[in-house]
Amino acid sequence: MTMDRQQKIKQKYSDIKSTHPVLCPDGKYRWVYDVPMLKNPSILLEVFWVLGISFGVVWLFVLLLGGCENHYRLSDLWDITRGFLLLTALFLVLGCVAYFFVSWHYGWKYSILFIMDEQEVVHKQLPGTEGKARAIGKLTAMAGAAGGKPGMVGLGILAANRTSMSTSFSSVRRIKPCRRLHLIKVRERFSRNMVFVADEDFDFVYQYLCDHCPAARKG
Repeated sequence: MTMDRQQKIKQKYSDIKSTHPVLCPDGKYRWVYDVPMLKNPSILLEVFWVLGISFGVVWLFVLLLGGCENHYRLSDLWDITRGFLLLTALFLVLGCVAYFFVSWHYGWKYSILFIMDEQEVVHKQLPGTEGKARAIGKLTAMAGAAGGKPGMVGLGILAANRTSMSTSFSSVRRIKPCRRLHLIKVRERFSRNMVFVADEDFDFVYQYLCDHCPAARKG
């Protein structure tokens, strides 16, 4: 997306949105944040985390299944582990390349609208970036279908249909601040929301989340 297009979108919603949290008449805070996708690696690190967990689960399952049936020796365990490490490294490289092209497609910035009230925080792609996200998701699904990879098809379908994420404060398990990345990670049992906020508003948003998520671990 070009800079002119981004400015037009922000101007269109200027009555309810700001780059700083603004309390609107409906009692909700709203703000916009543009994540510089190359300078801020938080989204890429999240992708790496998901890949690592996925490969780790499959690796452990293969070891347990094979160990029960074949009684692996130490050398067998290393051969399997080495294969998984090589495959993980390959996917990490491919992930970096794909992330670069996605960043270019987005105009090097990922624009997000945040909506926060007493019950939840919502992370929503701004109008104009939603279409790109859906297009990338559909391409991922098509690539997975062509390559016979149902997992990639599922991920692509999810990406094509999901342009927002809401986190209920009552189910938050942990709140982790990453000031250097302008990021506050809000974790539920099976999901992780990423709340980006400018430096000067970081303490306010972090404290607000802490106050409204009393059951969550902080820091």
